[in-house]
Amino acid sequence: MIEAAEPSTGQQEYPTAALALAAAPPAKRTDRRRLWTLIGVMGFIALCGAAVLAFFGVSGGWTALLVGVGSAIIPVPVLVSCFLWLDRYEPEPVKYLVFVFGWGACVATGVALVVNTAGSYFAEKAGLSGALVAVLLAPLIEESMKALGPVLLFWRRPRAYSGIIDGIVYCGLSATGFAMVENILYLGFKGYGDYAEKSGPASGAAALVGIFIVRILMSGFAHPLFTSMTGIGLGVASRSSTKAVRFLAPLAGLLTAMMLHGSWNLMSVVAASSTKPWVPLLYGYFAVMMPIFLGMVGFALWLRANEGRLTERVLGEYARAGWFSPPEVAALATLGRRLSARRWAKRVAGDAGAQAMRAFQFDATRLALLRDGLHRGLDKEPKRRMQTLAEERQLLTALDAYRQVFVGRDPQSPRAVWDGARYHITFPDGVVRVLDAPPTPVVPVPVSLAVPPPPPPAYAGPPYYR
Repeated sequence: MIEAAEPSTGQQEYPTAALALAAAPPAKRTDRRRLWTLIGVMGFIALCGAAVLAFFGVSGGWTALLVGVGSAIIPVPVLVSCFLWLDRYEPEPVKYLVFVFGWGACVATGVALVVNTAGSYFAEKAGLSGALVAVLLAPLIEESMKALGPVLLFWRRPRAYSGIIDGIVYCGLSATGFAMVENILYLGFKGYGDYAEKSGPASGAAALVGIFIVRILMSGFAHPLFTSMTGIGLGVASRSSTKAVRFLAPLAGLLTAMMLHGSWNLMSVVAASSTKPWVPLLYGYFAVMMPIFLGMVGFALWLRANEGRLTERVLGEYARAGWFSPPEVAALATLGRRLSARRWAKRVAGDAGAQAMRAFQFDATRLALLRDGLHRGLDKEPKRRMQTLAEERQLLTALDAYRQVFVGRDPQSPRAVWDGARYHITFPDGVVRVLDAPPTPVVPVPVSLAVPPPPPPAYAGPPYYR
């Protein structure tokens, strides 16, 4: 079919990509009350952290503290980078990530230190074995406190969770913070400090290296692995509209984390009482913990890939309504395609194009998760449903603004407009021809979209139609 002219897009034309990016929706304004709440919470966390470090320094010496901090901080960037890499489809706000990490490093460790110390004292007074504290009390209090920060976030900011990946990331970072401070104790005081005081700095250094190999290189994944079970429960709860599931799933995850933690500690207790301690240690490590760890890694990778498939599936609704073109949806399905789209955007629109494409991809993923939540019935209450629909409209507006930064700037591509069903392509001879979309999108770049009619003010059905 040949047309006299292509459909109107109703879009503002910007001469440069930088001007288009500057016209994109600005960041949300900060609410003063929320800001002061955040400052208060972070101040409390910082105070707990200072108290923990002061206790370590006064009781064990500042030299041992510095050695412990320097050694324990080494694996932290690696673990944090792993969780951020896992969360690449829809990165979480930095303030939430800082909150859960700080909670694990300061509040959880402070409470666990007090409770475990008191438990050991009373167990000794009662003539009970200290193994009971390691196997029963420590997993109970430590996993509860590590999970409490992410649970509070889930309670106060439920929209911060969009699936199981978010739960794993939040709980994993909380556990990473906890493990960092706990390693300060073992590496600095029980390792270097104790042996240096008895036999000199050389013995302290040797003990430090031995503990570093066992606690960091071999079992640095332990705390994040345990607490990620609670994260799975929180993630399941975040995608369920059933109250029983929202309550029982995190509880089941927490109990699983406690059992794994207790089993890990039990392995050390059995080894300490064995004539061949390396036998139970190696068996438990390679036959039990490593398979669980590798299985968890595979599960997390599958979940991350599933977010891309979900985005492609759900945004198909919006493509049929005219809010996305088929190539845009296809380019969001995998990280490889997203990276290719960013490279293309940078080639045709410079750094502004790459920045806009990155924001476009994140908001598109958020939109897909939002719509999937509506399908699941997560926002049944009228007020929350209206908030969700308002957020949907804001995301669509932002996506359209980001699109203007890079669309139509590739001199090698003809001008094309998608109306929700067919392409209107302006050929080099100036003729506009209408073509059906191929079964598989072959153009890996976005195209312009036809102008939509204004949606009803409180429409609660399918996505806003063009």
